[in-house]
Amino acid sequence: MKADNMEIRAFTFEVRAQNDEEHGNFLEGTPIVYDSWTDLGWYDEMIDRGALAETDLRDVRFLVNHNTDMIPLARSRNNNENSTMQMSIDDEIGMKIRVNLDTENNADARALYSAVQRGDISGMSFMFTVDGDRWEEIDSEHPKRHISAISKVFEVSAVTFPAYEATSIQARGLAEALDSAKASLESVKAEQRRIEHQKQKIRILSEV
Repeated sequence: MKADNMEIRAFTFEVRAQNDEEHGNFLEGTPIVYDSWTDLGWYDEMIDRGALAETDLRDVRFLVNHNTDMIPLARSRNNNENSTMQMSIDDEIGMKIRVNLDTENNADARALYSAVQRGDISGMSFMFTVDGDRWEEIDSEHPKRHISAISKVFEVSAVTFPAYEATSIQARGLAEALDSAKASLESVKAEQRRIEHQKQKIRILSEV
C-alpha cells in the first residue's frame, strides 16, 4: 500500500484492554490527538482541532506495527455498526477507537490483547495523508507546523515502539514525513518570496 505524501505518526497514546458481555475482548484508544505539540526533530508539529472534519474514513484497517502483510485484526467499513473497529471523532480531543478482537479464533489478537493488558504495548500509530497545513516561525531553526486537514486515514496500528527511531518501519515513516514536511515548508517559503518580490516591484513602480 503506497500513496503520495503518506505519513506515519507513532506516539505513546492511551490504549486499554477491556472486556464486557456485549463486545467480548476489545481495545479502546485515542490514536489521533488534537492540540498537542510533538517534536519531530527539526520542527514541532500539532494536529489542529477540526483536522478530521472532512477526513476519508471509509475503509480503515487495524494492524500491529503497520504490518500490511498480516491479516487485519479489525476493520472499519464506513464506520457502520457491523464494523469490527468503531471510530468516533471528538471535537475537543481527536479520534477515539474501539477494536473488537477475535481472541477466540485469532492467535495474533490474543497476543495483542494480552500485551496491552499487561502494559507491554502502550503505543498507537496511524498512517495518513495531509490535505492542509500551515507554518509558523518558518525562518527559525525550529519552525512549527500545524496540520489543519487530514485527507485520509489508511490504517491504525498498535505499536511496540512508539518512538520513530526504534524500528525500521517507523524510521521509514518518519523519513517520509520529514520529506513531506520539508516540501510543504519550501512551498510556503517560495510563496513568501514571491509576495515580497511583488511588493518590491510595486514600490519601485510607485516611485517612478
